Amino acid sequence: MFFIFLIYLSFISLGLPDSILGSAWPLMNTDLGVPIGNAGIASIIISIGTIVSSLFSYKLIRILGTGKIVIISISMTAIALIGFSFSPSFLWLLLCAIPMGLGAGAVDAALNRFVATHYEAKHMNWLHAFWGVGALLGPVILSVLIFWGNSWRSGYFTISLLQFALVLLLLFSLSKWKKYEDTDSNRAQYTKEINSDSKMGLLNSFKKKGSTFGMASFFLIASTEACIMLWGSSYLVKIEDIPPENAAGWISLYFVGMTAGRMLSGFLSIRINNESLIQLGCTMTAFGLLIMLLPLPIIFTLLSFIIIGMGLAPIYPSMLHQTPVYFGKHNSQAAMGIQMAFAYTGATLVAPLLGQSLSNISFLIFPYFLLVCVAGIMFCRLILVRASKVSVEPERLIQ
Repeated sequence: MFFIFLIYLSFISLGLPDSILGSAWPLMNTDLGVPIGNAGIASIIISIGTIVSSLFSYKLIRILGTGKIVIISISMTAIALIGFSFSPSFLWLLLCAIPMGLGAGAVDAALNRFVATHYEAKHMNWLHAFWGVGALLGPVILSVLIFWGNSWRSGYFTISLLQFALVLLLLFSLSKWKKYEDTDSNRAQYTKEINSDSKMGLLNSFKKKGSTFGMASFFLIASTEACIMLWGSSYLVKIEDIPPENAAGWISLYFVGMTAGRMLSGFLSIRINNESLIQLGCTMTAFGLLIMLLPLPIIFTLLSFIIIGMGLAPIYPSMLHQTPVYFGKHNSQAAMGIQMAFAYTGATLVAPLLGQSLSNISFLIFPYFLLVCVAGIMFCRLILVRASKVSVEPERLIQ
């Protein structure tokens, strides 16, 4: 439980910078003198960094260990956040986006694999609920600081200080990470898993039947979440005529729904298997998007963000928790890296492209596009389950 506590804190820190770019962008683009669609460029660079570090996380973790990877990665994001807060130009912002992405990818893959391998599904949902806590706090911190008369820069600086505080805590715990990873029981179990199955490696993950559809589902879910985080605030500004400083706060309703949904999913996962949670989440997300499409008072649009957040809540963590089931525990880190690379590729390509379409056509197409993504997720998961013909629940792990 000591490790899960540290991982929960780490995921709060991961969520803090993930949501602030989209929330602050209506103010940032004016201050930096760039078009509103340029948020997609920064998002692309961050996502490319996460893709690269996710793919290499498989080897980096074997060399350095989980503890060191977590410390190095969070330190990189903290430094990048300070750079964001002092950015004199958009070009400087893009340079700071490089360590931001590289820092996020490896730690994300490492911690997700650790929980998927050693803990039950409820912990995976609660883990990502704490990411939602961080993603919720990001816009709230920004909105409060702006209300007090500060700029968006103070929001980035404040979050960087919180990241550095976590790094100090993790430094004191590094010896305990090493002690856990070097235990004889863990080494014996790891060797047994390698000898009992095929070779480990990135390409081996694609040999599993239906794996392509599994990777595609990660591409789509990450695209959906990235589009909402990056353009949800701008949608409220453009379509609902909400002032930018207020929209940054209202978009936090999405993260309220996400956080509450993952807390609830943790309890539901005790009785409901992962694939059922995924289908339930997709259905609820589609319902929230349909509410957004209807010509209803603005309060319903705001409530729809809560419903969408609750619907998306169990999908990503449930998919991650299935990784050892479909790919084997011995190959789960390599598979986790590929899945997250697909996820970040979706965020890299889709969210920025959607931003250009929204800028050139209309923000009215925003909910329609998200509905198509949700339908694609449901289709991919259906094909994957039928192709794999394996049990959708892993063995009992740490409770």
